[in-house]
Amino acid sequence: MRRLAIIPARAGSKRIPGKNIRNFAGRPMIHHVLRAAQESKLFDTIHVSTDSPQIVEIVKKLGLGVEFMRPASLADDQTPIMPVLKYVIEEHHRRGFEYEQAWMLMACAPLLDAETLQQAEKVFAAAGGGQPLLAVSEYPSPIEWALSRAPTGQMTPLQPGMFAVPSQTIEKKYFDAGCFAIFPPAVVQNSQGAGSDKGFLGYVLPKSMGVDIDDEQDWELAEAIFQSKKKKV
Repeated sequence: MRRLAIIPARAGSKRIPGKNIRNFAGRPMIHHVLRAAQESKLFDTIHVSTDSPQIVEIVKKLGLGVEFMRPASLADDQTPIMPVLKYVIEEHHRRGFEYEQAWMLMACAPLLDAETLQQAEKVFAAAGGGQPLLAVSEYPSPIEWALSRAPTGQMTPLQPGMFAVPSQTIEKKYFDAGCFAIFPPAVVQNSQGAGSDKGFLGYVLPKSMGVDIDDEQDWELAEAIFQSKKKKV
């Protein structure tokens, strides 16, 4: 079983500038997911997909090379992730390398560990390996209790009356944890545009691991969890 890990890490993050290589708990952010991937011993190839020479240099210092760069046409704010994965798989194909599994590991998933990746691979394989798998986490509160907020501060329930329904009677809902996904390569190669959000198996992460880092508050929370786990080791 040959596995390709693709770590998207473009240069232009606007909400958190330099997010993929900013210092997180004493190391460049991308170091943590690279470490987890290497320690899992799952992957024949770990490819960092980047348009940034600076990221290439940091990856080299961490003991990995970048075989080819991401084209500028796939490195802007509007490009979905699926065309990036497709490009990497097809470029490896052109170079004579074929894989049975294509993993997307997010550069900003510092709480991910090798054991979680190993367990996810078992779930993927047990299901036959023909269906993509997505790392998800449980919403902390029922989404049925959601409120919208107007510029005036006025709150409006999106589902009026649901506030009275006890949480234990409401079906749990999940969100993409922004950590990883596993694909049969053909699913990626046959995808159109941004791909589809249908047909995924869900691998449920602990809430402490499912922190999608999009802003400074997310960053601070993830770093606090990381440091807390480190103290317990």
